[in-house]
Amino acid sequence: MNNTKSILKQILLPWQQKWVADNSRFKIGMWSRQTGKSFSTACEAVTACAAQERNSSELWVVLSAGERQALEWMEKAKKWAKAIKATVDSYDELRASADALISRAEIRFANGARIVAIPANPDTARGYSGNLILDEFAIHEKPFDIWAAIYPSITNPLTGEKKLRIVSTPKGRGNKFADLWEHNKSYSKHKVTIEDAVRLGLPINLEELKNGVDDPDIWAQEYMCEFIDNSSVLLPYDLIGKCESSHLQDDGSSPLFIGMDIGRQKDLSVIITGVKLGDVLSIISVEVLRKMPFADQLDIIVHKASNSRVQRVCIDSTGIGAMLAEEATRKAGAKVRGVTFTASSKGEMYSLMRRRFEERSIRVPIDRELREDLHAVQRIVSTGGNISYAAPRSTDGHSDRASALALCSYAAKSNGVKVPPFTFNSNYSSELT
Repeated sequence: MNNTKSILKQILLPWQQKWVADNSRFKIGMWSRQTGKSFSTACEAVTACAAQERNSSELWVVLSAGERQALEWMEKAKKWAKAIKATVDSYDELRASADALISRAEIRFANGARIVAIPANPDTARGYSGNLILDEFAIHEKPFDIWAAIYPSITNPLTGEKKLRIVSTPKGRGNKFADLWEHNKSYSKHKVTIEDAVRLGLPINLEELKNGVDDPDIWAQEYMCEFIDNSSVLLPYDLIGKCESSHLQDDGSSPLFIGMDIGRQKDLSVIITGVKLGDVLSIISVEVLRKMPFADQLDIIVHKASNSRVQRVCIDSTGIGAMLAEEATRKAGAKVRGVTFTASSKGEMYSLMRRRFEERSIRVPIDRELREDLHAVQRIVSTGGNISYAAPRSTDGHSDRASALALCSYAAKSNGVKVPPFTFNSNYSSELT
C-alpha cells in the first residue's frame, strides 16, 4: 500500500492527489477541461479495488455520457491497474448489438473486486448496488431520470453505505449537476479552473490556449468553470451604444462588404453595407425591403454586387432565400456567397459580431430599430451545453437587421487598408432616445 501511495504521488498532480485522498462519502468535482477528471476518478476506483481483501464484493459503477466515453474511461482504469501492479483477473467488453441492447465494460480483479463502466441512461443505470461515479454528469441525457434511477444503488441497506463521485465541466444551468453544485451542502466540493491547474503544475501554455478558444463564453464555461445562464442577451445596450456614431462616412476607395437577410411577407429583407477601414467595419447603409417581390430584391442585390469595390456579399440562403442566393451568385459571380443558417454558421457569425462590438472594431448608425434588433438576439445554452441564437418575433420581423449585420460582419473577415483608430461617440448615451 505504501508503494501505491508513492506511485500516486509521482503521477498525480496536486489537485488530483487531493481528490483521490478525499474519502468523503459524497464528493463532487467541477473541473476545467484538460485537468484529468476521468484520470483521477479512475485512479480512485482502481486503488480502492486493489486494496480489498480476498473474496471482495467491492463494486464501482461508472456512468459516462456514451459508449465511447465509457470505454475511454475504462482504458484509463486499465492503465492505473498496470501502474500500481494490481492483479486483474479478467477484462470484458459487451458492445450494443441486436442481441445486446446495452454496452458494458468490466474489470474483475483477482480479489473479486469489480469496476463496471456503462453509458448513462435511466434503463442501464438500474440494477447495480455499489460505489457510483458519474463522469461528465452535466452532459448526460435525461440527468434527472438517471439520478432517480441510480441513486438507490448507493443506499441499499444490504450492501452498506456506498460512495458517490460526481465530476463534470459545467454546461449551463438547469441541469442536475448545476443543481447539486450550487445548492447541496452535503458534498465535499473540488473546483479546479484551468488557471488553478496551470499554477499547480499543468504543462499548458495558458495564453496560447485562450487565444485558440477565441470565445469569452466558451472560455468562461469550459475552462474557468462558470455557469453560463441558459439565456442571455448577446449584445447589451451599453455594448451597442459604445459603437454607435452619427458620423459614418465612406472614404470612396476602401473595400465594401454586404450582408443580406431574406424575408418576404412576415419578415423583412434587409441589406447592410459596410466599408472596411483598417480593422474597423463601418456600417454606411441599412436598407429595408418590405414585402418586395423576389425579382426586385434580386435586381437590387445584383446591382450592388456589381460595384468593383464590393469584395464579398453574404446572403441568407435558408429556406426561401436559397433560390435568390443561387440566382444572385449566377449573375454576380463568386463574390456572392449563400450562407445557410445552421447552429454552426450562426454560432460563427454571431460570435464574430459580438467580438467586433467588444473590441469596438465596428461602428453602426444611431438607429433605434437597428439597436432593438441587435439587443433582441438571445444566446441560449441548453442543458447539454449546446449554444444557439434566437430572437422573439415582433411586428417588425425576427431581428432581421441583426441577421443582416451578422452576415455583413462575416463577409468582412478579410483586412482592409489601415486608417487612424476609430474614436467612438463618447456621448452615445444621450443619443439612445
